[in-house]
Amino acid sequence: MDSPSALIGCHDCHLVHSYRAVTHDIGNCQRCGSPLHFRKLSSLSRAWAYLIAAMVLYIPANIYPIMTVKQFGTGDPDTILSGAAKLLESGMWPLALLVFVASIVIPILKILIIAYLLLSVQFQSAANPVTRTRLYTLVEFVGRWSMVDVFMVSILIALVRLGNFAVIDPGIGAMAFGAVVVLTMLASLSFDPRLIWDSHPGVTSSTNE
Repeated sequence: MDSPSALIGCHDCHLVHSYRAVTHDIGNCQRCGSPLHFRKLSSLSRAWAYLIAAMVLYIPANIYPIMTVKQFGTGDPDTILSGAAKLLESGMWPLALLVFVASIVIPILKILIIAYLLLSVQFQSAANPVTRTRLYTLVEFVGRWSMVDVFMVSILIALVRLGNFAVIDPGIGAMAFGAVVVLTMLASLSFDPRLIWDSHPGVTSSTNE
């Protein structure tokens, strides 16, 4: 049986290949032809780049209006927080809670968790690798729910088109927030969770980041 150091998975189709000689030049995937690497190339630097861009855009995503509801030609713009507050004042607290969690809590948690994972790898943290791997899995799972606010605005814009009576216009905050969601997803996809185990006792790193 091949040792773990002689197994390598394709990052595109996930086919596992067997190699007895570990080298940096190991060819292409036998199924899809993609180049094979023991670790994602430039994983940390690319993940940091996406994460920092998401952190920068998160500020205008919350400051600028995400949409403007106009009735009879007039209306006030709403940010994510003010929109959730209006839903709460209207008695729709389940929807307000959903918007608040999906648009405020989840993006912040994703940014904090990804930053923690990146720092723990860079500083070769001795923290439990199982816990850190589960945190990465959690980020991957909840990431899709961050788009609830953007989907809601898109649906409202498509449905509420009643001439001069009622119109919903998207704001620059919606574009910034959508970019934050995409960038955090790219950051988590760029991060190679196997790096968590490289510095753990008993695990031999195949490559240095």
